[in-house]
Amino acid sequence: MVNFVLIGVCILAGMILKETKSIHPDAHKGINTWILYLALPAVSFKYLPKVQWSLEMLFPIAATFLTAVFAFVFMKIYCKTKGYSERSRSTLELVSGYSNTSFIGFPLISAFYGESLLSIAIICDQTMFFSLSTLGIITAIRGGGKSGEVSAKFILKRLITFPPLVGCIAALVLSPFIDFTFAEPLFDKLAATLSPLALFSVGLQLKFNGWKKLIPQMSASMFYKLILAPAISLGLVFLFGISGDVAKITIFESAMPTVVTSSIIAEQFRLNTKLTNLTIGFSIILGFLTTAVWYHIIELLF
Repeated sequence: MVNFVLIGVCILAGMILKETKSIHPDAHKGINTWILYLALPAVSFKYLPKVQWSLEMLFPIAATFLTAVFAFVFMKIYCKTKGYSERSRSTLELVSGYSNTSFIGFPLISAFYGESLLSIAIICDQTMFFSLSTLGIITAIRGGGKSGEVSAKFILKRLITFPPLVGCIAALVLSPFIDFTFAEPLFDKLAATLSPLALFSVGLQLKFNGWKKLIPQMSASMFYKLILAPAISLGLVFLFGISGDVAKITIFESAMPTVVTSSIIAEQFRLNTKLTNLTIGFSIILGFLTTAVWYHIIELLF
């Protein structure tokens, strides 16, 4: 319950402070810098060294990655039929292909399934961030940059200098050789800032004026993110014969609303931040209902 209250309080605080002009209009940029350079890398170092790897754990990785890939295909077809620009298509791909697997996913999994299954959720979460740091950045560059800039060298430079990706790779590479137990209190404190600050940043950028004009784009994005994406994961479960907790958590995580970090990337690469933030806000609200529905579907099937 506390996690649900936290989501509402942080987003509302950002909206209220923005509307009352109690905070600098560009305050979200400083907050986003903290999230990218400190909070997200700390999440990788907090969770990745503790993951117990097995062959079965490859499924959450594959399913989470394919969620982003299928979003690319779905939005390519949708935007082509609507005649949308490359910028709009990239924005829709960014807000549709990546789930809020941590600070909404973790609390919901704890509430519905118990904290013991968070180890599986962590795999989904880190795969999501890795996908967002690679496929998501490439998508953002394509939609927000000039065509002359989008070379392989430019993309590689952006990828290897993107802090969350650097943190993820560093945690994977260094953890077998270095015991980070001594630094766990530090990682805990830094990672704990992710949820409130990211949600607060969204609240600062969230504007509901003109939302009616964006209903078609938001509807398409939320249809994929909240309905089609978990349905695809469910299909993959049956296709590969996965069962038990791994199947349940993978499907449930893919049903999460849009990841808040997509708003930071959209702002950084000059995509449609209004569409991004509105989709995040509405998907979080609607996601509480759809995830409950998916929980009952999952329990019925497994």
